[in-house]
Amino acid sequence: MENQSKRPLNKKLIAGVAALVVVVAALLAVYFFTRPAATAGDKTITATVVANGSEEAFTIQTDEEYLRGALESIQLIEGDESEYGLFVTTVNGITADDSKQEWWCFTKGGETLNTGVDTTPIADGDAFEITLTEGY
Repeated sequence: MENQSKRPLNKKLIAGVAALVVVVAALLAVYFFTRPAATAGDKTITATVVANGSEEAFTIQTDEEYLRGALESIQLIEGDESEYGLFVTTVNGITADDSKQEWWCFTKGGETLNTGVDTTPIADGDAFEITLTEGY
């Protein structure tokens, strides 16, 4: 009698695990098909730094696939390594002042980037803005 009561529980457990595996596989598939793709080869991008009431545009020719490599190739950014990648603290020699709640905001076409500089792919003709922002 005890074996019969365990069978439905085992079947429910197996069905639950199988459903979880299917959901995880579907989420991974969505991620891999919708993630931004990097472009290999030579490209030209622009990065405009806006800070302290002025702005300066930089034209960068690079074969890097991600924004960090392009910006570091002209020594435009510095920062601290973290588990999430580079946390940018300095741009064009200007260091954000944490005591004033300053931070660097990265945008592309006016839209805030949802990725860090390590994982933001670049393509020929892209234009990025890097703005010193105050307030969290």
